[in-house]
Amino acid sequence: MKSSRGRKGGGGSKDLGAGLKYSSRPENMNGFEEGLEFLPVNNTKKVEKRGPRPWVVLVAVLIGFLLSVTAGLLVWHFQYRNARVQKVFNGYLRVTNENFLDAYENPNSTEFAELASKVKEALKLLYSGIPVLGPYHKESAVTAFSEGSIIAYYWSEFSIPSHLVEESERAMAEERAIRLPPRTRTLHSFVLTSVVAFPTDPRTVQTTQDNRCRFALHARGGELTRFTTPGFPDSPYPAFARCQWTLRGDAHFVLSLTFRSFDVAACDDHNNDWVVVYDTLSPVEPRTVVQLCGSYPPSYNLTFISSQNVLLVTLITNTERRHPGFEAVFFQLPKMSGCGGYLRGDQGAFSSPYYPGHYPPNINCTWDIEVPSNRNVKVFFKFFYLFEPNVPLGTCSKDYVEVNGEKFCGERPAFVVASKSSRMTVRFHSDQSYTDTGFLAEYLSYDSSDPCPGKFMCATGRCIENQLRCDGWADCADYSDELNCKCNTTYQFTCKNKFCKPLFWVCDTVNDCGDNSDELQCSCPAENFQCGNGKCVPQRQRCDGKDSCGDGSDEAACDSETTVTCTKHTYRCQDGRCVSKSNPECDGKKDCSDGSDERNCDCGLRPFSRQSRVVGGKDAEEGEWPWQVSLHALGQGHLCGASLISHSWMVSAAHCFDDDRGFKYSDPTMWTAFLGLHDQSKRSASGVQKRSLKRVITHPSFNDFTYDYDIALLELEQPVEYSSTVRPICLPDSSHVFPTGKAIWVTGWGHTYEGGTVVLILQKGEIRVINQTTCEKLMPQQITPRMMCVGYLSGGVDACQGDSGGPLSSVEEDGRIFQAGVVSWGEGCAQRDKPGVYTRLPIFRDWIKEQTGV
Repeated sequence: MKSSRGRKGGGGSKDLGAGLKYSSRPENMNGFEEGLEFLPVNNTKKVEKRGPRPWVVLVAVLIGFLLSVTAGLLVWHFQYRNARVQKVFNGYLRVTNENFLDAYENPNSTEFAELASKVKEALKLLYSGIPVLGPYHKESAVTAFSEGSIIAYYWSEFSIPSHLVEESERAMAEERAIRLPPRTRTLHSFVLTSVVAFPTDPRTVQTTQDNRCRFALHARGGELTRFTTPGFPDSPYPAFARCQWTLRGDAHFVLSLTFRSFDVAACDDHNNDWVVVYDTLSPVEPRTVVQLCGSYPPSYNLTFISSQNVLLVTLITNTERRHPGFEAVFFQLPKMSGCGGYLRGDQGAFSSPYYPGHYPPNINCTWDIEVPSNRNVKVFFKFFYLFEPNVPLGTCSKDYVEVNGEKFCGERPAFVVASKSSRMTVRFHSDQSYTDTGFLAEYLSYDSSDPCPGKFMCATGRCIENQLRCDGWADCADYSDELNCKCNTTYQFTCKNKFCKPLFWVCDTVNDCGDNSDELQCSCPAENFQCGNGKCVPQRQRCDGKDSCGDGSDEAACDSETTVTCTKHTYRCQDGRCVSKSNPECDGKKDCSDGSDERNCDCGLRPFSRQSRVVGGKDAEEGEWPWQVSLHALGQGHLCGASLISHSWMVSAAHCFDDDRGFKYSDPTMWTAFLGLHDQSKRSASGVQKRSLKRVITHPSFNDFTYDYDIALLELEQPVEYSSTVRPICLPDSSHVFPTGKAIWVTGWGHTYEGGTVVLILQKGEIRVINQTTCEKLMPQQITPRMMCVGYLSGGVDACQGDSGGPLSSVEEDGRIFQAGVVSWGEGCAQRDKPGVYTRLPIFRDWIKEQTGV
């Protein structure tokens, strides 16, 4: 149909006064559109003549629509529905009626080729009987064999229509069996069982047949076999590579694999480098034991056990980042004949297999515990790590421990499970993928009428000291020690949720109650901001570059990069301009127009992206705090700590260098600094750098009675070399804010309890910044603006003698670490309502630069 819209203007020989009408006569008149003619006005019959009936038009439109839809469906069918997707599946199967030959370990042997040919023939026959697979099968290949009777590892490639991909994946994952009938020259049929395969992770696909980064290793006897990434440790592993190590042991053995050193590109969302360990010789995702990326400290537990006598280690590199890779060893050990057992007696211990190494996949253990008949059983899980990626919290559908019909999984703090009789059964299950370090447990018998003699029993069954009940701090994992309490109004606040909290915690800007009721009565009127000291200021005064609060809290946590008037609470760029953003230095974002906030940022970074789980105590990891320094006085051993801030300078506490009892502590020649030290008994270990002091600069205003201005700078006789265990911490700008409640780490070799002795292994403790007003109330007339309180008012974690001069390490959002303070003084160690007092470092930033140039 022609359109009547957009008529062209044109002349003609007809009378211009004539009327217009539509006509079905096809006629073109001097540029007018087809079907248009002039008629005399008095021809009323023709003027009233109608066009086609409405139903005719409707039918024509409907037919046109149906034709369009049909055409679209045909295009989709031929162009999209039949579009092919290349799919590669990795799998394994069992050859049940053949015996394993040593020659099957060599893919170039005649025996390997013959058996592989039969497997491929069987797979082809199997696929031919499955409609969603047979027509689209391109080829298959066998990559390896192992015992049991014979396990074959293979991949199969398909070109599958896109709409059949999901159905084909389900078909491949379904376990099947196939039998090849006997040939004339064979005496028995060829039987394959447990034929299963899964889509291949695209990262594991070899784009070429390049075998330069493929290795086959076999353990012999009980000897360790070592292997590394190419070039380790002198040069980085290859970029954009696909490497694999096939590890084997003898029949009836399992393999123990340990990564002694591990450093690959850091984990991120894109372009990762990965090491993946499989419990088969085929990269099948459901049989993944572990995926590793980033770097780990030497003490991190990276030991993994196989369920059979094979493991496959793969390295997939997708970056050009330069990292040394890994060093690993493996050996074989006899397969366990059983797991679990019968435990008798009043008390005992048990653990997951191979603890503290990772337990093997695909294992089940049962412990039947029985104590004297007049007692009940209690099991205390001291350490519990059964974590598996991508498992919803609390579902326990993969690896778990089951006690009294309840399943436990994931990472859990220490907990207790009790029975109501003299018997208990503990079951442990791991599936065929992803293992963890497992658990360590103790069992004991107890009198049900008095389960915790002289103590309080948590609802979990754990026993705690009576004085910890209703003290405002949850000592029971389930908070049962803080429930149903009657608060002492003299020194406690009653939360809306009925918890009792110390009055000092009220209005400290930290939600201590959990329901924020300790902070509700401190709220400011609408359109006002509550300062850290409780003062209320108009909201418009926030982040304006002026300290309206008096404690700088209204200028903290400002995200704006606006240039503002410079004050002591704003960051001053090198060009003299100031920005209102809180703590902009070395945060990875350019906030100053001259970029000076991101200069001199080679500090505050640890060599290891992962930190170990603490197993027994609070031992720090080797290299976890590479700026921590141990200061030894002549003939006295370790006395104080310090922190490295550059190649030649350190920060410590001034009181460490106060002359006393005839010993001249102020003399730099009396001191030796040990950097990169972890264990005080191994001061000669590789990686430890020993230096003499050249100068000791104590702050001129230091008061040895009040400990105000307790800071000192130490210059080294010779500069240190930066390494994985020796690096500087970042110094905060004078405007840097460490807000109330922020978690901060204190480290040192000091006493682990009041009156104790110095420890050998570097210790760490997590504490938090306490509100300055609260700090001043706790220790009236003792706290100056140069001091800060950090700790827990409930006690329990604190610095102690021997930690003096060490750093307070604050981890910022991007992982960079700034020094918030210097260990200074305290009343006792870890006492309640007596937090540690530290020298506030930002106040001394300008003085440090003046003296050292850092």
